[in-house]
Order: sequence, then C-alpha cells, then structure tokens
Amino acid sequence: MKTRAVILAGGEGCRLSVLTAKRTKPAVPFAGKYRIIDFTLSNCVNSGIFDVMILLQYRPHSLIEHIGAGGPWDLDRDFTGGVRLYTPFRGRRSADWYLGTADAVQQNFSFIKHNNPDTILILSGDHVYCMDYDALIAFHHDHDADLTMATIRVPMEEASRFGIVEVDSNYRVTSFIEKPEHPPSNLANMGVYVFRIDVLDKSLWEDHKNPDSSHDFGKDILPKLVRNGARVMGFPYSGYWVDVGTTYTYWKAHMDLLNEKPSIDLNDRSWVIHTRTEERPPARIARDALIQDSLISDGCVIAKGAVIERSVLSPGVRVQENARIRESIILTDTLIESGALIERSILDKHVLVGKNARIGSMSAEPIQFAMIGKNSYVPENFIIEAGALIYPDVTIADYPSDHISGDAIIENKREPFDI
Repeated sequence: MKTRAVILAGGEGCRLSVLTAKRTKPAVPFAGKYRIIDFTLSNCVNSGIFDVMILLQYRPHSLIEHIGAGGPWDLDRDFTGGVRLYTPFRGRRSADWYLGTADAVQQNFSFIKHNNPDTILILSGDHVYCMDYDALIAFHHDHDADLTMATIRVPMEEASRFGIVEVDSNYRVTSFIEKPEHPPSNLANMGVYVFRIDVLDKSLWEDHKNPDSSHDFGKDILPKLVRNGARVMGFPYSGYWVDVGTTYTYWKAHMDLLNEKPSIDLNDRSWVIHTRTEERPPARIARDALIQDSLISDGCVIAKGAVIERSVLSPGVRVQENARIRESIILTDTLIESGALIERSILDKHVLVGKNARIGSMSAEPIQFAMIGKNSYVPENFIIEAGALIYPDVTIADYPSDHISGDAIIENKREPFDI
C-alpha cells in the first residue's frame, strides 16, 4: 500500500497573537529549538512515510526556509517521494486563495493523486504530539474504512473547541458535530485523517460544487460522510496531543515539557523529533546563576546571578546579571539586560529588554501573558503588565508611556499591523 501524507500548513493562527504576525502558525518556534510543524513531519518519517506534500498559504516564507529540501527529516528525495511545498496559484481554470481546509486539498488534488497512491493521510501542521501513523493506517485497512479519523478524550470544559465524535462499540462513527456549544461527549477529532483516495476525490468534488459549503473538513466533509452512511471509523488515541492554537495552550504545552515526567520525551532516541538547526556553541552558564526545571538551548549565555525558573530559552538567548525569568518562553537571540524581571511572558525573536524592565506577572488571575513581538524593544525601567500585546518592530517612540497596562496593544506606528 502506498501512502501519501498531505500536511495542511497554511493557517493564519490569529489566536497566537504576535507570534503569527510575521509567520504562519506551523512555523512558530516551539520547545526551544523546534518549530510546531516538526512534530507532524517527524511523525511521518518515524512512521516510514517519506512521500509528503505541504500546502502553504499565510506568510509561508519562514516555513519554506525552515523546511528547504527536507534534509533534516530525510525527505530530500526524488524517486521515493520526498517533501514538496505547494502554495495557492492561478491557472487557466478558476483558482484563488484557499477557502477552507477541504478547498486547499481540492485545489491541489491533481498533484495529490499523481502516481496513484492507495491511501491519503491528511494532517494538520500545527499540533504537538507523537503518533505512529502506521498503526492508524493498519486500523483503517483492517476495518475496511472509507475514512478513519484519529480521536482523543479532552477535558469536558474544553470540548466545545473541537469537533466532537460519537462511536459505537466497533469504533464506527455515529455522530460528528463541529465545535458544538453543548458537547454531547468529550471524544474529540484530532484533525488526523486517513482516506480512501476515491472517497476523498468524490467528497471534495461534491463539496466544491456546493455554493453553500464553507469547504472545510470539520464543518462540511466529515459530517456529510457520517450522515450519508459512509464507513467512517474513529481510531482511539491515548497519548499526549495538543492543538497549540491559543497563547494559553502554547504556554501550557511548554510547561508540560518541564514536568518531572514531561508530556513528550524529547530524549527518546526511538522517536526523534527532527528539525533544522543552526550551528551554535554549547550554552554557557556562569557561576552563581540559578536554573530550575528549564530548557536551555545551544548558544544561550546566562550571566552570574541570573535566575531562570520553569522557562524555555531558544538558541542564542542572552540573560545578563541578576535578571530573572519565571514560567516564560523566550525565543531566539533575545537579550534580557541586567536586573530585568520577566514572569509568565512570551517574547519572540530578537527582542531587547532593557535594564530593570518588568514584564508580565505571576499573580494575574485568570492567567494572562505579556506578549512581545519580533524585533521589538522594551526600554529600561518600563513596566509591561500581564495581558499587554507589543507587536513586532516596536521602538521607544511607539510607547505612550513607560507603564503599559494589561489591556494595551502597542504597534509599530510606521508599519501598523491589521489587529
């Protein structure tokens, strides 16, 4: 059986706020040295799937640079598959930006069916999890399914965020509701699908011709297949899985990695998470620096007296003397100057935090995060309260005062973002 994986990686990810102001959601850095899409790509190659298509749309540049020819994932291949990147295009027939997940697959279906794969594996590029897709595909064929969707139990209070599935004793899906206000159960669709190619082709074409459709798998394709009696199966998955689609879930997924028994064992040599990495020296940690339950990446420099607690530092982060970082995520090449305090905050790449600045809070209830965008500057002695959003490329001239409240949104006045 020949399987082709199709990864949907065009999401705007607006709920990730400043992190997706300049990049697509799957390209957002995660766990220090990785990008979110690395988990899906690594699941593919660890499952023996080396024929991978990635469908791009929103701000794809950093993702294209990251994936390149696919070398870090052993996907720089020709005759045995490899990775191929597809963006929206205009041809002789009508085509435009993708209208939904199903429309993205439909517009590229001539490429998807090239060389006649037997099975199509459709994946989201913005989820963090480790799954052996071989077991999923075997389940699909053993049950002679038209479609198999991976399912997982989620907390009942979060169930309204997901497509909710009901199955019978044989794992056949009997009901599917996309993001119901009052969920009938907590069995959620993971956005991982195995299709028979003929079923996928027919479903997409019928959906394409329906002017009332939103052209989305969760809203349109899946409910219709279930209603029409197709053989739709629910594969039970019991491992760790998170859709890092909000600032809270993004932060919480990082904190899960810092537990004594982490959610995903990044040291597991039997299931390596592959990524593209820069050549950086080992991290340097000075005497009298205190680091507790944290991930410190290559190229970081931690000065004496600095305190880092339950935080994740990406490559090249520099923390000067007596600066303190607590339960925060600091991305590549950010500089934290001496005496600064950062608590429950998320700082993008190339941020400069001035001396004795205060960002975020450990006491905000419910939990809120200060977010600092790429290339922005927080001047010395400034206070940025929990909940404040500082967009990319902000300089001292963009701040109305030296104390930014938690409901403030600060943007670069010379090149404002659509927020």
